[in-house]
Amino acid sequence: MPQITVDYSADLADDFDRPGFAKALHEATVEIAAAKSPACKTRFRRTEDVVVGPDTEGHAHVHVHFALLAGRTEETKARLTEATLELLRTYVKTTEGRVLHASAEVRDLDVSYRKFES
Repeated sequence: MPQITVDYSADLADDFDRPGFAKALHEATVEIAAAKSPACKTRFRRTEDVVVGPDTEGHAHVHVHFALLAGRTEETKARLTEATLELLRTYVKTTEGRVLHASAEVRDLDVSYRKFES
């Protein structure tokens, strides 16, 4: 915990500093949500096809999903999503003619969540 998944448009591959973003995001998660740094795990999923509204051209998308153990306040979750959006502004390069649609959400892990390390 936390489990972080980042879906991003394929056309952002060269314009998204994913390692830098993950490092900064982990630091923010530790600070804001009291997570343990070694427990932060982020995976990136490149999305080949993104359609926004009636168009496909000129749009890119990034969505960050957080799954945290229960117990964080709604205020903490909101602070974490706002910090995430600010980091995306830093780590995703803007390109003229491309609109970036960025979003983030935090949800509680189900009580059935278990893990192991070996």
